[in-house]
Amino acid sequence: MMSSPDRLAVRESLAMMSGYHSPQLDVAVRLNTNESPVPPPEGWAEALRAAQADIDWHRYPDRGAHELRAALAKHEGVAPEQVFAANGSNEVLQCLMLAFGGPGRVALTFEPTYALHSHISRLAATEVVTGERDEDFSLDAEYASAMVAEHRPAVTFLCSPNNPTGMVEPPELVERLLAKVSALPGLLLMDEAYGQFDPYTAVDLVDESRPLAVARTYSKTWSMAAARLGYLVAPSWVVAELEKSTLPYHLDTMKQIAGRLALDYEDEMNERVGMLVAERERIAAGLDQLPVRHWESGANFILLRPDSGDGEAVWEGLVDRSVLVRNCSSWPRLSGCLRVTVGTPAENDAFLSALSEVLT
Repeated sequence: MMSSPDRLAVRESLAMMSGYHSPQLDVAVRLNTNESPVPPPEGWAEALRAAQADIDWHRYPDRGAHELRAALAKHEGVAPEQVFAANGSNEVLQCLMLAFGGPGRVALTFEPTYALHSHISRLAATEVVTGERDEDFSLDAEYASAMVAEHRPAVTFLCSPNNPTGMVEPPELVERLLAKVSALPGLLLMDEAYGQFDPYTAVDLVDESRPLAVARTYSKTWSMAAARLGYLVAPSWVVAELEKSTLPYHLDTMKQIAGRLALDYEDEMNERVGMLVAERERIAAGLDQLPVRHWESGANFILLRPDSGDGEAVWEGLVDRSVLVRNCSSWPRLSGCLRVTVGTPAENDAFLSALSEVLT
């Protein structure tokens, strides 16, 4: 038998990395990926179906996504040149790190937080420095500021509400870190994938003089996870650099239309947010009656840890009862922890019932 030739190896910095994946199991209740439990309004679906008739399928999409960006700019109260749209907020982060990260530069994160901040930074050959949150998962402003001063990151990541803890960062912390980052110079990336669940938004701080970028997504409150659409609000000079790091025609025409039409249904989106917040509080009250610790959340999920400390066994017990939540036990600082997405009232009842059976 002939021996196979040597295969080209991936670059050394990538060889030891693993991909980011969420289990997709055949269960009755899926509460593991923080999607909206209800679809978009039927009016939006009808408008999207009608718009398909006018698509020139033989032509490339609008490379600059001008109509979508103009609609998002109006929605966020900024200028169109301060908006960048991409295939989910993850592609936003990827373009950001391709533009502002790279060899010889540092990205700063504070664990536990969204895993893609560090993962995408490493994919972009950027050194990742990890800061630590306090025991209750809050972030001390003095400590965070000192980390910025010591490591001089090109990009500092802050997620609010934070995934997976659900905690909301105080505005005072955001403004203090922004001042520290501005003096480097550097860039502060506020990840507001769950921003609509909290009244405060750092978008209000965005202007041409501040190195602040705010990432948002259609996957959560807009009920459009299948569309994979996200965007960034930032100074125009940041957006201009991101446009250099993206592929041509990366946003298809259908997606651009879908995102633009969704903004006509903001009232319906706000109603969904209100429903989910009420259900989140109902889940929290139910967890108070069980042998678990859980953390106050400002998002559409709750982080919890069984008093037994055996999150893996509890996760398996829930799957056996056809309920899927996110097992966070292997994540930094989250040994034994699970994260449950807020679902419909019926799904939340099923979760609480299954969890009670597993724990008692």
